[in-house]
Amino acid sequence: MIENKKFQSAYNFAFLDERTKREIRRKILKAIALPGYQVPYSSPEMPIARGWGTGGLHVSLAIIGRKDVFKVIDQGSDASVNACSLRQFIERMTGCRTTVDTAEATLIQTRHRIPEEILTEQQILVFQVPQPEILRGVERLETRTRSMHAEADYSKLWVSLYEAYVRYGSLMRGAGYPVRVNGRYMMSPSPIPRWDVPNLSDARCLYLFGAGREKRIYAIPPHTVVEPLEFEDVRFRVEDWGATACAYSNARDAFLDEIYEDDSSRKFVVNDSNFLDKLRTGPRPPQRLFRNPQ
Repeated sequence: MIENKKFQSAYNFAFLDERTKREIRRKILKAIALPGYQVPYSSPEMPIARGWGTGGLHVSLAIIGRKDVFKVIDQGSDASVNACSLRQFIERMTGCRTTVDTAEATLIQTRHRIPEEILTEQQILVFQVPQPEILRGVERLETRTRSMHAEADYSKLWVSLYEAYVRYGSLMRGAGYPVRVNGRYMMSPSPIPRWDVPNLSDARCLYLFGAGREKRIYAIPPHTVVEPLEFEDVRFRVEDWGATACAYSNARDAFLDEIYEDDSSRKFVVNDSNFLDKLRTGPRPPQRLFRNPQ
């Protein structure tokens, strides 16, 4: 503990200097005021490579306080290399308590998943975003995509969804499904699965998105309407495993991962590791459930 305090004294609290943290906080406030709008920011250099969560880390370091309890998840897991490395870095740079329990955390940084457990008004979820521009697949020029957002011209995005449906018989978006925020901006929810998209709408917590490589921050404030793109006769649908249940908890109403044993046998398990632990050891945590349209 003494060595840790000596290490912290060599750096500013939460690593970033105070001027940089103030700049990022101002950009976060602007992003909250304009839900879904991408706000440019400085994206300072970090001791990790861009593409490994620098955007989410910038946001977390700018807003974390000494009394916060911090949690990191990577694809639903608390034990991946990315999650463990970021958690240890935050702990050393702040001295804040870290946890793997979703309910205990006040600040959660995530890569490509929303926890299955319901988040509260006292919690903030920070997303690591690789590509914030939802129009990049239909328009390569940055100047043009900015104009399209300003004019609310999303016709190319609608056409790309229609072409996918005509060609494949479905909207063909496994992750990062495009959404409209507060009836205005089209937004990339980061590469979360479709299962998590309904959790974005009318949530009690604050969602913050940081893209370090692209130098963009955007947000979804609490109780904001978020709608996935869909046609009147082709509705948005989340993943469906049918009668398949988790091999360890028998749960059928959570996002499942397909895994293979050493003998090549296949089974499915709940993706959210902390939620799975709670299902196996105690009473079921509160969870938001959604059904596909008929």
